[in-house]
Amino acid sequence: MHLYNLTLSRASGIQFAVYGNFSGPKAQEIVVSRGKVLELLRPNENGKLQIVVATEIFGIIRSLSVFRITGGSTDYVVVGSDSGRIVLLKFNKDKNMFQKVHQETYGRSGCRRITPGQYMACDPKGRACMIAAVEKQKFVYVLNRDSAANLTISSPLEAHKSHNLVFSIVGMDCGFDNPIFAAIELDYADADQDPTGEAASMAQKHLTFYELDLGLNHVVRKWSDPVDNGANLLIAVPGGGDGPGGVLVCAENFIIYKNQDHEEVRAVIPRRSDLPGDKGVLIVAYATHKKKAYSFFLVQSEYGDIYKVTLAYEGETVTEVKIKYFDTVPPCVSVCVLKTGFLFAASEFGNHALYQFVGTGEDEEDVESSSATLVETEDGYQPVFFDPRPLKNLLLVDEMSSLMPITDMKVANLLNEEIPQIYALCGRGPRSTLAVLRPGLAVTELAISPLPGNPTAVWTIRRSTTDEFDAYIVVSFTNATLVFSIGEEVKETNDSGFLGTVPTLHTQLLSDNSLLQVHPGGLRHIRPDRRINEWRVPARRTIAKAATNEKQVAIALNSPDGGEVIYFELDQMGQLLEVEKREMNENVTCMDVAPVPEGRVRCRFLAVGCADSTVRVISLDPEDNLKNVGMQALPSPPESALMLYNSTGGEGGADAGMFLHVALNNGVLMRTEIDRVSGQLSDTRSRFLGTRPPRLFAMSVRGSRSLLALSSRPWLGYSDMGRFNITPLSYEALDFAAPFASDQCPEGFVAVVKGSLRILTVENVGETFNQQVTRLRYTPRKLLIHPDYNTLFVGEADHGCVPLAEREDLKTRAQQAGNTGPLQGVEFDEELAALEEQFGTPRGATGQWASCLRIVDPASLSTAFVSELDNNEAVTSMTLAALSGTATGVPAHEKLLIVGTAQGLKYMPTDCDAAFLRAYRVLDNGKRLELLHKTQLDVNAVPGALAGYKGKLLVGVGAALRLYELGKKKLLRKCEYKKLPHHIMSLTVQGPRIYVGDVQESVHMMRYKKAENQFYIFADDRAPRYLTSTLILDYDTVVGGDKFGNVFVGRLPASVSAQVEEDPTGGKLAETLGKLNGAPHKLDNIINFHVGDTVTALQRASLQPGGQEVILYATVMGCIGALYPFTSREDVDFFSHLEMHLRQENPPLCGRDHMAYRSSYFPVKDTVDGDLCTQYPTLPAAKQRSIAEELDRSPGEVLKKLEDIRNKIL
Repeated sequence: MHLYNLTLSRASGIQFAVYGNFSGPKAQEIVVSRGKVLELLRPNENGKLQIVVATEIFGIIRSLSVFRITGGSTDYVVVGSDSGRIVLLKFNKDKNMFQKVHQETYGRSGCRRITPGQYMACDPKGRACMIAAVEKQKFVYVLNRDSAANLTISSPLEAHKSHNLVFSIVGMDCGFDNPIFAAIELDYADADQDPTGEAASMAQKHLTFYELDLGLNHVVRKWSDPVDNGANLLIAVPGGGDGPGGVLVCAENFIIYKNQDHEEVRAVIPRRSDLPGDKGVLIVAYATHKKKAYSFFLVQSEYGDIYKVTLAYEGETVTEVKIKYFDTVPPCVSVCVLKTGFLFAASEFGNHALYQFVGTGEDEEDVESSSATLVETEDGYQPVFFDPRPLKNLLLVDEMSSLMPITDMKVANLLNEEIPQIYALCGRGPRSTLAVLRPGLAVTELAISPLPGNPTAVWTIRRSTTDEFDAYIVVSFTNATLVFSIGEEVKETNDSGFLGTVPTLHTQLLSDNSLLQVHPGGLRHIRPDRRINEWRVPARRTIAKAATNEKQVAIALNSPDGGEVIYFELDQMGQLLEVEKREMNENVTCMDVAPVPEGRVRCRFLAVGCADSTVRVISLDPEDNLKNVGMQALPSPPESALMLYNSTGGEGGADAGMFLHVALNNGVLMRTEIDRVSGQLSDTRSRFLGTRPPRLFAMSVRGSRSLLALSSRPWLGYSDMGRFNITPLSYEALDFAAPFASDQCPEGFVAVVKGSLRILTVENVGETFNQQVTRLRYTPRKLLIHPDYNTLFVGEADHGCVPLAEREDLKTRAQQAGNTGPLQGVEFDEELAALEEQFGTPRGATGQWASCLRIVDPASLSTAFVSELDNNEAVTSMTLAALSGTATGVPAHEKLLIVGTAQGLKYMPTDCDAAFLRAYRVLDNGKRLELLHKTQLDVNAVPGALAGYKGKLLVGVGAALRLYELGKKKLLRKCEYKKLPHHIMSLTVQGPRIYVGDVQESVHMMRYKKAENQFYIFADDRAPRYLTSTLILDYDTVVGGDKFGNVFVGRLPASVSAQVEEDPTGGKLAETLGKLNGAPHKLDNIINFHVGDTVTALQRASLQPGGQEVILYATVMGCIGALYPFTSREDVDFFSHLEMHLRQENPPLCGRDHMAYRSSYFPVKDTVDGDLCTQYPTLPAAKQRSIAEELDRSPGEVLKKLEDIRNKIL
């Protein structure tokens, strides 16, 4: 068994975000880290965030910082990762990629306590940077320029101090004096030597300044001063003429200004009036806005409240620190203020957001605390209270969807669509959602209007070549043409000059702003001054097909004897002149000509598809007389053709490739490269699009000409980060389409379906899946699908949360509204849910749980039923099982919902006050639950997993496996096995075998002996794995994911499997023959692979109609990936060798060794990393050729293999 790992949807959670000008002096950009992916984001002119480039670094990004060399115009990124190397990156605008400028090794790889990389700080003037570890080690690197103005980096200067923990570091702003770095440190040397623990309780945090002496080239520990023990974050204050310098220390409940030889200035952080007294306020994210005359800091608390911090100072003496409530947004890991008046909020959980500043927080009404009004009482400092309010200073402009974290996932085709849907539980607390993911892009309907009759075609046309937006929509019917003008509204017009009494075959705006209408009887050329020239076809012939660009027109006349192609060109006088004719031996079925390349007079080639299943490339050069320069035989007659330039070299630029797309009658799209000089066709790729012959249309995507193919479902072909993607659109089948641009919809398309005209736009281009979401009440924990009713069961639970029945604020609101019925959850009121998402839920006491069970209808994503759990219980496990019991009134075949709950659940160590099993009947076709009975367990251990087994119920309670039978008033225990190691987290049954997943000791295979009423283990894993998810592949094979980011496949050898099945002793021998304190047999490890992110769910599914099954996995960071089993030895060899060459020729960006990364915990085994292989197209052409030669292929063949394997998965 060999697998190919491919990330289908990149991680959507963000760990760090930094702002800078990376591609140009005035470019407003953000670099974000998504665990192992580095992305560059840029807001476009409409305020929509776009991903400019995303790079897999095959390592863990631990810290990010930005610096600019003095006098420079663009910023560099410094990355601290698990590679043990500091890496300086520069964004190359021309190649659209990050390039490594410097890479310096300083320590061992991996995320270790004393290996630097966890913290990173740069001097604001770009002269040095400090990289620090959690403990002991700190290095300072001096950054400079050589004579050629290239960035140079020095050897590291040490600033180590043993027994020293670091909490935060920052580069202080001290102008052009020696760079100073500030750190919050804790010395634990005394605590380490004192067994009584007294010294540990007396340990004191210090604020320490490290000065880099540029003259002597060494680092000195300049100053150290005790600081509040709640200190967790440092913010540099502008200095060197722009301000007083020094740092703001963010501590629990306080922000303190500190500097050398300056007394501390302390201000209390305003706190919410409903926050319990024992809860402190910590600052988790900040952004500095620095202007010459005025600078302020925006800091965010762990509850999401943003405060504006300003300093009053004279010279270098700070007199006052003011903290003013600014606004509330969901808690963030990073916030960035852009110079253009935007704020980017990288959310901890849920969607990330881009806000626009509509106020600067100068409102007098808002609560403000100040160091000048600080009041000290016997109990400490007097707090300042405020109540959060809706946004006033910020306006939401755009959202980036985020699935982080995916807590559970199921794949099933519940809606009878072509391909199954992915149902994922995402988010946390009030930002929890159930998301339905479908491969493809989301389409938004902007307008739908009925038409008189069924149209045959539609076009859009502009008034002038310089216009930004379309002026007319031309709709053709079988015997007429309607023209609509586009203004405030779309209405019919007669002033266009188009002939309305004939059907239209084609329209075009020519380069002199004249309009062309092609109809079966000839050409109608409408000049800019509204004079009309007509060209009529010869007698008894009609125009069948036409292809045009702004200067060239080609038409095809068909007859029983074969077709004829006539070619026209627009001369400098604005006349359309017939240039050449050519008889074709076959009738023409489709034709296309590409736009005129920049700086050229004409496009050189015309593509003509003929009824004899060929496509020909005809030269349009004046001296060539329409001769054939290229020809390709096709497996089926062509239906439609479209020529595109690839976007890497600009629209038709000198180095842009030209591609011919031909759609065939059998539903296949073929993509072939045309040689720009000779016109020869090469490197053909094909893709099946649907059961209907596709029609191809040119569309605009991100400003470049792209492909829209309409088959039994629509598809969009576009270039994204240098790769051509063809992706389905999640919309019904369309008949005909044309690009559409207006001020409300700069990049959309107009389409006709039967008797209606629709204006549509494509959302989130570049994403693999489109999603529909529905809100949930609490953090979702478990997801089940009822096999008979096709409904979704969701178990939700939140800690430190007030249950619905105790929500006084909701009760008051319901009374005011006059609602006397049962209290409705927040998720059913969109306005209330949005506010709760912004402010968070009311804080409950420690140990308080809120939990509910929900049934969701997958078609409408609406909640059919929801039931709150009382008694401070939390859902920990769920299963659907058909239990055969005695006299319960439940039919034997009926599936019951069994829910395991824990009362007063606590972690570290895992414990609870009581545990219960609830049995529910599923009624009303899966739309309602009725509690049958509730069983309290006799041990206070968490029921971590449940499964049905031969009419009985298997329950994993802590480390014990139990078997229960359905009784009249409760579940009855029949059998127990207590020898499992730690805690059972998963139970799966296949035939007589029970597969038990332990939270620390991997998978155990067990059987039940009915005669003796006993369980026994017959096989387990050699490695102790901390399991997070398991999936049974077949009777002997199990795949699992662990919390360190590994995926493995374990298999019981066939000989052992047969021996276990035929064991004459009934398992007695197995009990006595244990190996290594475990089972007698061990699972063979056949697959090992480090994904780099905790896998939370595993499913097997086919994402294509009739496609091969793959293993799908979902991760905490919101990534969805696939493991595809190779079907041939040839593919295994090819991709293994390609991966090997890429490891050598294209080492990861941040210095991590690729093989070492994929083998972080266990050596990688029989898995090819498709994410590395897909970087092949980004290599320089020379490297691509050399790797392809080593593989005895051409670069085109390698690219085709990569495309084919992706198309097999998705």
